[in-house]
Amino acid sequence: MSQMQNIQWFPGHMTKTKRQITQLLKLVDAVAEIIDARIPISSRNPDLSQLIQNKPRVILMNKCDMANQSATQSWIDFYKKQNIPAIAVDCKSGKGLNAFMPAVKSVLSDKIEQWKSKGMVNPCIRTMIVGIPNVGKSSFINRISKQNKAKVEDRPGVTRGNQWYTISKGFELLDTPGVLWPKFDDQTVGERLAFTGAVKDQIMDIELLAVRLLELLNNIKPTDFYERFKITPADTEGLTGYELLQLVGKKRGMLISGGEVNTERAAITVLDEFRSAKLGRITLELPKDL
Repeated sequence: MSQMQNIQWFPGHMTKTKRQITQLLKLVDAVAEIIDARIPISSRNPDLSQLIQNKPRVILMNKCDMANQSATQSWIDFYKKQNIPAIAVDCKSGKGLNAFMPAVKSVLSDKIEQWKSKGMVNPCIRTMIVGIPNVGKSSFINRISKQNKAKVEDRPGVTRGNQWYTISKGFELLDTPGVLWPKFDDQTVGERLAFTGAVKDQIMDIELLAVRLLELLNNIKPTDFYERFKITPADTEGLTGYELLQLVGKKRGMLISGGEVNTERAAITVLDEFRSAKLGRITLELPKDL
């Protein structure tokens, strides 16, 4: 196995964000946490549960069209046992988002009954949206509000302020900037965030990152991955990650003078094709990994 990278990415504004979330919680009734369905463990901030405390919560498993369907269902069942509703969604296409408001109302059913008993008719439900950078919060808000108000960009750290959005009569969302933790105690977490693009490529050794991803894919053995690069599991038996990268480059004709493989170009291709699901619907983490 190749060596992991020591990944640290914690811009100063994120410390402020954690403080803001704590302060703003009293303004909302529920919290919607958006995670990446491909990496449900690594794309959750371990500080959030402590920050959110007893607020009712809904989990949105975004990018579900890129994740393995049966794996996503396993996670939904896992969260259900914890009394947390989880919904498989794709925030770019809007798939699954029609289940969002009913899920929020479901976790708030007791509170809604209390409001009714006090004579409050159609009270405004306020929900805070939280999640790590580049997980899809802005795309979610754009889709759910049906207006292109939230800035969307496929790179981490775009949303910097807090903003309210009226979704429908009696339903408001509060957007917050993405939050990551100060350090990655488990380097696997940082690495998997980097695989999906949640950590800036500029601070990464791209070739090493692609090598690590190829090792993981060769272990998981998704059929589409082998078909995409016209190789078989037998071809990759006993190969190191770097040798896998060379094989991929060779299969794609990424050669430079002297017949050597352009491994940097091959690495960029591997990462781009994983992030765009061209290697198939792949989930890198399962409940049993917890």
